[in-house]
Amino acid sequence: MRTSPRTISLVAVLTCAVALWLGYLNKARCAGPPFDELGRTIRFEDIKDAHVCYSDIQQLWLGRGINLHQFPFVDGSIDAAGNLVGGAVEYPVLSGLLMWLGAIGVHTDADFLLQSALLLAPFGLLTAWLLARLAGWAALAWSATPPLVLYAFLNWELPVVAVTVLAIAVVGVERWSLRTRGVLAAALLAIGFCLKIYPGIFVLPLMIYVFTGGRAPRTVRDVRGALAVAATAVATTIAINLPFAVVGYEGWRASFTFQQNRAADGTSNTIWFWGLRPLLGGYEGTAVTPEFNTVVAWVSPLLIAASFVLALWLGRRRYLRDGVYPWLSVGAAMLCGFMLFHKVHSPQYTLWLLPLLVLLRVPWRLVAAYLVVDLAIGIGVFRWFYATGGAIDIELPLVLTTIGVWGRAILLVVLFFVFLRAPRRPPPGIPPAEHGREALGTESVR
Repeated sequence: MRTSPRTISLVAVLTCAVALWLGYLNKARCAGPPFDELGRTIRFEDIKDAHVCYSDIQQLWLGRGINLHQFPFVDGSIDAAGNLVGGAVEYPVLSGLLMWLGAIGVHTDADFLLQSALLLAPFGLLTAWLLARLAGWAALAWSATPPLVLYAFLNWELPVVAVTVLAIAVVGVERWSLRTRGVLAAALLAIGFCLKIYPGIFVLPLMIYVFTGGRAPRTVRDVRGALAVAATAVATTIAINLPFAVVGYEGWRASFTFQQNRAADGTSNTIWFWGLRPLLGGYEGTAVTPEFNTVVAWVSPLLIAASFVLALWLGRRRYLRDGVYPWLSVGAAMLCGFMLFHKVHSPQYTLWLLPLLVLLRVPWRLVAAYLVVDLAIGIGVFRWFYATGGAIDIELPLVLTTIGVWGRAILLVVLFFVFLRAPRRPPPGIPPAEHGREALGTESVR
């Protein structure tokens, strides 16, 4: 007897709700009275790394105008030392708006964490529901695994993940024309871009998918459809950013400047700090030099671009073989390249990857391996931060962090190629044997 899609969705959503509750409780261990005069939990700095309960949400209560309830970007700027001031934040405008909304009416970092969690949690639940509708029981890889507990409220990732998965779902709504689906998905991906950048990666493969006719390829290419996808993504991005740029250009521009200037230091969790930095020599602790940052600033984007080109080329080869352009597989591979070579790899980026491990038929042993190494970095890096202050022996945290950094890097390379060959998982109610040609493109939300 087959389990109904509604039952699968219910289990996925309820499991996700439990994980989100545990995730909040985990972060809330760092928050609570007594508070100082600015509403900061007094013990936060002492326990955030030792207890592995750190969150950017609580951290950024101070230093971004959030505790002062300043509207983001409008009066902000970046000073000569590279510090954001006056309400400027380092994230795109919609994430800045979410940060401001999470602070309305609250006066301590604990209440800010709680209100932000309540604001973000529905996006996590929406993601669980969509993944269950699209891939059945595989959605539990999102709802019932450690990353959601570790990272759901580490940063503001849940909305961008939900918007990205919704865009993928929209492409599969077959009662609409392919061009309509492509345009709607492009608008959603642009909204995602204005939350956390990475959904913009999927626009180019989506354009090619529309151009080639989707799952009903034709000899006459849909140039107008592909251009409409691109124009929608650009127009949506401009429409969202323009008011902030016009009203407070310096604060809006400061977020880009901050990210451009960010160093690939000990907080970056990247192959650059753990691989290139030791090769250059002459470093101690977590410090990096301007020369090192200059090298990374040039090499990182070049390698990201090269990985994108390789993914697009391999995707074209699969298209010539199978007749359907694997836009989601190509986008997933491009995301792997971005995560591998970007100068910052925050632990919560795992939430970006998890839906793709659900939607594409990746061997479960690879999924399990990624979750294990992610758990190592998710715990180990904060214990390593704590150990570098001399509070505890550094050996075990260093081992965990090393396993996490290099384990993720190796698996991202493997997943890059696995994604490019992987078909879609069938939605509930459709046996894999009957899925056939649909697995090459995208499926309906049934």
